[in-house]
Amino acid sequence: MIRYSLRCAGDHGFESWFKGADAFSALQAAGQVVCPVCGSADVRKDLMAPAVRPARKAAAAPQSAPETRPDLSAPASELEAQIAALRRQIEENSEYVGMNFAAEARAMHAGEAPGRAIHGEARPDEARALIEEGLPVAPLPFLPARKVN
Repeated sequence: MIRYSLRCAGDHGFESWFKGADAFSALQAAGQVVCPVCGSADVRKDLMAPAVRPARKAAAAPQSAPETRPDLSAPASELEAQIAALRRQIEENSEYVGMNFAAEARAMHAGEAPGRAIHGEARPDEARALIEEGLPVAPLPFLPARKVN
């Protein structure tokens, strides 16, 4: 595994792990390496320092100033704040039905289950079938809470 510091055309810096240099090149050529802030696929490697383990004496020496780390719990951009607000609104005003989303949506559409606002998970083929059947469904721009680090 290798970690690269990356930068997009919008000058957003981020890091990502890859199986190796060849895996990064293949994913980049396929347009699958995208900026998590703006979604741009125009991503390049940024300057980075190698992760070198310090010698025993250097590791025992006191650090001069603590390293400042970004607050990862706070939104990094206005878009992230808007997505977080949308998530809160959806979770407060609808019922999470998990992997039963497709079956529950069909049952509600057929009148076999009470109508209500629901959200959940569906495989891509299930979502496509729901749309083709004319059910009013839409993908959400975030992962379920159980799939978030």
